[in-house]
Amino acid sequence: QPNAMGGREVGGLSTMLAAHMDIDNSEHQRIVRDFWQAPNLATKNGLKAVDTFQAAADGKIKCLWIMATNPVASMPNRELIEAALSRCEMVIVSDTAAQTDTLKFADVVFPATGWSEKNGTVTNSERRISRQRGLVPPSGEAKHDWQIISEVACALGFDEAFSYQNPAEIFREHCALTGTENGGSRALDLSPLQDLTEQQYDAMRPQQWPFSEVHRAGADRLFADGTFYTPTGKARMIAVTPALPTQATSAEYPYVLNTGRVRDQWHT
Repeated sequence: QPNAMGGREVGGLSTMLAAHMDIDNSEHQRIVRDFWQAPNLATKNGLKAVDTFQAAADGKIKCLWIMATNPVASMPNRELIEAALSRCEMVIVSDTAAQTDTLKFADVVFPATGWSEKNGTVTNSERRISRQRGLVPPSGEAKHDWQIISEVACALGFDEAFSYQNPAEIFREHCALTGTENGGSRALDLSPLQDLTEQQYDAMRPQQWPFSEVHRAGADRLFADGTFYTPTGKARMIAVTPALPTQATSAEYPYVLNTGRVRDQWHT
């Protein structure tokens, strides 16, 4: 999964802070709050995708910004998704296509760049960071996601915090956060890369963390030395109770329908 790991590293889940820090850990909250000077930092889990649309359908969410996905086509229960988007007071969609099922519900549309136009990094599931370089210039009025977010943030009055001029600046800031008050206590520490020049960033070769400069072992396989990133250094084992599927087949409903993926279409 290209960049599934990278998205989590920068806080792209509603259940964690950036740099793999725990959203309910008061010390981690302090580190991120101080680093970004963010007094209103989230300190508890946000809603996951299905719950988000249910909340919007219930009128609890007034604004949704949908980026890089087409939930009317890809999410389960299309009727609920359409009801949520219809009720939501402000629906913003960033997309590379001019027409999608979700765009029909958009109040504001931002044309975004696609993979062949982007410039940045991706991190795969083995924790290997790779530079992604655009093959062609952006089409029409399309802008990169970081540019769109920054321009909206500046329009909202956060000019100082979102004054980025290029992806290298954002990457250096991300690397600096991963190393803040780390000292080997967290696996993700990219601080050796926080001072890269633009030229060094552009020429960066694929590399895997953890880095040997900041950790006991820069290794292909994590935890090979038997030590884990917990206060005790021991692994946390969680016992689970197996359960049968909630919905079982029957004579009346003998089929199971499952969503799938093909190479060029991921859930959509």
